[in-house]
Amino acid sequence: MTGAADREWEGFVGATFPGLYAMIAQDYMHRYPLTREQLAQVAVKNHYNGARNPIAQYQQEITIETVLKSTMVAEPLRLFDCSPITDGAAAVIVAPLDRAREFTDTPIKVLASAQASDTITLHDRRDISTLDATVAAGKKAFRLAKVSHRDIDMVEVHDCFSIAEICAIEDLGFCRKGAAGKFTADGETALGGKIPVNTSGGLKACGHPVGATGIKQVYEIVQQLRNEAGKRQIENARIGMTHNVGGTGATVAVHILGRV
Repeated sequence: MTGAADREWEGFVGATFPGLYAMIAQDYMHRYPLTREQLAQVAVKNHYNGARNPIAQYQQEITIETVLKSTMVAEPLRLFDCSPITDGAAAVIVAPLDRAREFTDTPIKVLASAQASDTITLHDRRDISTLDATVAAGKKAFRLAKVSHRDIDMVEVHDCFSIAEICAIEDLGFCRKGAAGKFTADGETALGGKIPVNTSGGLKACGHPVGATGIKQVYEIVQQLRNEAGKRQIENARIGMTHNVGGTGATVAVHILGRV
């Protein structure tokens, strides 16, 4: 896994991804009004969704107390703030839209696909609490799809750690910087909220099979758009977004998908 981080300045001196994201969390919590309970709510919400997903690795609900009493991994991140490294596979079939109905009665259209990069090392970043690659890829995707945030019915973000989801929903523009903790605690990212986030259960509950994770996100959005998501179905879902990250934000890919 360290191969996805910087080896010379991070990996060789023992920095792991929990440690790197803990640095992001420490910086964020020093600068913005995020409480430990609000951070834990990310995991609680995602386990709630995962309990309604038959392909999730962890299909049980948890409480804030579960998170706060779990083993410390890298301050302030505890065990239940961290996604598991998981075995898994995912696949999609991509075809020209004019041929899509040869393969399915319910094709889903790729409205936008955008990618952006940043420095691999955290210490070279402009601001480690903001993933500039997410900001850039998100803006480009919205521009290509010609849609606004109000048009997005749900979004799958790369919650490798609870702080990663906090940063992602801000960097994608679904709430202002520093507001994601309260936004999450108020239920705005829950299944019935303003913008449901990680309806699948995210990396936290589904697991993180690394190379398969981005496609699994697409699979979740396709299920939602086809009205096949069962107990976690978003009513009248028409447009969804995915956000996948390499390393600590060195590479970000964003896709917007819509019903035909």
